[in-house]
Order: sequence, then C-alpha cells, then structure tokens
Amino acid sequence: MKRDKKDERIQELNQIFRQQNTFFLLDFKKMTVAQSVELRKTLRKDSHSVRVVKNRLALKALDPAAPTAFRKMFEQPTALVYTSHDPIGLAKAIKDFAVHNKVLAVKGGMLEGHIFASDKFEDITKLTSRQALLGKLGYLMSTPLTRLGQTLQAPLASMGRLWRQYQNQK
Repeated sequence: MKRDKKDERIQELNQIFRQQNTFFLLDFKKMTVAQSVELRKTLRKDSHSVRVVKNRLALKALDPAAPTAFRKMFEQPTALVYTSHDPIGLAKAIKDFAVHNKVLAVKGGMLEGHIFASDKFEDITKLTSRQALLGKLGYLMSTPLTRLGQTLQAPLASMGRLWRQYQNQK
C-alpha cells in the first residue's frame, strides 16, 4: 500500500475513533468469506458498520493517550464494528452471529466512551436497550398521573350514577 493511501486510511480511522464512542473489536481469523458477507449484511440491515483494519494503521490513528491494554487488542486480525445509535443492539447482533456461526470472538472495545475487555462483553449483551429503558421510564412517569386522574374522576362518575338512578326512580 502506498504512503498516501495509508495516510488516508489513518485519517478515516482517526475520524471513526473520535466520532464514535461505541465500537467493538472482533477477531475474525477463522471466518470464511461467506460468513463475513453474512455478518456485513446482518449488521448493515440495522445501520451498523463493519471495517477490517490493519493493526499498525489503527494504532497510529488512536489517540496517543489510549491505555496500553486497549492498544494490545490490536495484535491479531481485527475487525472494527461500530454504530452511532444502538450500541446494545449491535452487541446483541454480534453475539447472535457468534453463537450461530461459532467463529467470531470479541477482543474488547469501547462502550459509551468506556473501554472494556472481552470478558465484559457478555454482560453488555444482557443490558436493556436505550429505547426499552425510555419506554419503561415513560410508563413509570405516566402511571401516577393516570391514577390521579382516575381518583379525581371517581366522585364525578359516582355522582353521575346516582343521578341516573334518581331519574330512573321517577
């Protein structure tokens, strides 16, 4: 690869590392081409991105202040998988693919700006997505208001029933 092409790739990776606060590093060395294509299609369907990176170029693109433990994740063949909207959905999609095909291994990565090792990936896949948490929060916030409305409406409804019974007696 020529020097100008390398500089271009380093700039692209640097931009990804700066803009994305969630990405996963995958070890894909036992993967066939068909499985790789299937992984890309599966992840692109949900607007996630996959990129195979050269480790030397990725290390040059990283922030110099990146921890040594994080830099060591770039030792074997590495694929960078990232998203800008649903990190938990991405983690679950990677886990499903890995369980189904038995070829993919997660080296580690970064979730919402926090670096994690491969042993924490299983815990990440057990988390609830942001949309589900917002739905639960909305439900919990609306429940007291709904009950207050029902409580305030109960005397009026009782008065209406009493009035109807009074009219029926005449």
